[in-house]
Amino acid sequence: MKNIAASLVFFTRLPFWRLKAFNVPAVYYKQVINYWPVAGWLTAAVMAGVLWGAAQILPYPIAVVVAILSRLLVTGALHEDGLADFFDGFGGGNTRERTLEIMKDSHIGTYGVISLIFYFSFFYLLLSNLSLEMACLVVLSADPLCKFIASLITLVLPYARNEETSKSKVVYNKMSASTGVISVVFGLLPFILLLKIDFLPAIIFPIFVFAGLIFLMKKKIGGYTGDCCGATFLMCELSFYLGVMVILNCLAV
Repeated sequence: MKNIAASLVFFTRLPFWRLKAFNVPAVYYKQVINYWPVAGWLTAAVMAGVLWGAAQILPYPIAVVVAILSRLLVTGALHEDGLADFFDGFGGGNTRERTLEIMKDSHIGTYGVISLIFYFSFFYLLLSNLSLEMACLVVLSADPLCKFIASLITLVLPYARNEETSKSKVVYNKMSASTGVISVVFGLLPFILLLKIDFLPAIIFPIFVFAGLIFLMKKKIGGYTGDCCGATFLMCELSFYLGVMVILNCLAV
């Protein structure tokens, strides 16, 4: 339970730290990425709940914006910050050292701004073109699923920094067999229970994105960072929505 508590504290900005049960030793934060899909259940439930509730009193396109903002508030834009830093570093760095240096800088540069504009625009367009019911189901499925896929990064790449130079001061442990089972269950269960088997091919989209990003990280910096994890999750999630949209269009033909 302490591992789950650590993941909720680390990946959300909700005041769990005020509760005694969530006052966990620092060593548990090294496992948080393995329990990332567990936190995904919470962030997905908040976003889907806000989307459904807002759509009852607001025009649907505005409800989509409110829902996206709700997840940003819950996570403190943690992953979006990672996405911007990732594009700044990989776009502006011409060496491994320079790339890591740029990614550690808290300022957002040109590449980061452009990446956020494209990300939010694409995310809004994909979500707003789904029906309310379908959008809620996809939100509940995509968040944990893509956090699970992104968490596999610890199995295939080493951490690119040392603990002393880590921006978050947390270096994730490699996923073990036991935590891997938990990650698989929490990552895949919403997708299995909520979406029809017709949408199974949509998983191929984030898998290809994940593989491409792993190749890029290995070539550019020889590993991953916390920013890479956040960027991988968001880009995998976006590609999953795209896959769902492709399947819906094919089924409509």
